[in-house]
Amino acid sequence: MSNFIVDHFKDVAKLITESAISLQVPISEAIALFTLSLKHGNKILACGNGGSAADAQHFTSELMGRFEKERGPLPAVALNTDTSLLTAVANDYHFKQVFARQVYGLGRAGDVLLAISTSGNSSNIIAAVEAAHKLEISVVMLTGRDGGILSKTLNPNDILINVAHSRTAFIQEVHAIVIHCLCEGVDNHLIQLD
Repeated sequence: MSNFIVDHFKDVAKLITESAISLQVPISEAIALFTLSLKHGNKILACGNGGSAADAQHFTSELMGRFEKERGPLPAVALNTDTSLLTAVANDYHFKQVFARQVYGLGRAGDVLLAISTSGNSSNIIAAVEAAHKLEISVVMLTGRDGGILSKTLNPNDILINVAHSRTAFIQEVHAIVIHCLCEGVDNHLIQLD
């Protein structure tokens, strides 16, 4: 049993090290995009399914609350938290529309959508990205594997942060680190602007 545990840690550590190099530029670009949006009075929307839903909530809670430095709340909404709304839209329309409908209702040009999908193929995330594009909302896509369909929907102002690995658990572990980097970077940029 202990070999499995040590191997897991070693394999994740290797992926983290590789990702620190390969994701440095897109993470920096995403930080700049989030910061610019917030500086101009816009908001961050985030969505995901399952573990990615938890990541979306984690990210927005760090922005609305605080990460590690004291500052005022930053406008951020996780689109996967309202079970009444999610089930109403899923029942009355289709589960594919649960996030897109909220993007249309809450989103405005200048906002940024963080779309999280470890496969890059979640139909409701793809629909949310399509809605964002129609509203001129930039998208930061946090994906895994080969980026899936999401990676093929990039607009010029969008940013792809792709963890190129096949194991969902490993992708999610790196996604958590990316989210912490995004939070720290946004805080650092906004505090410098004050």
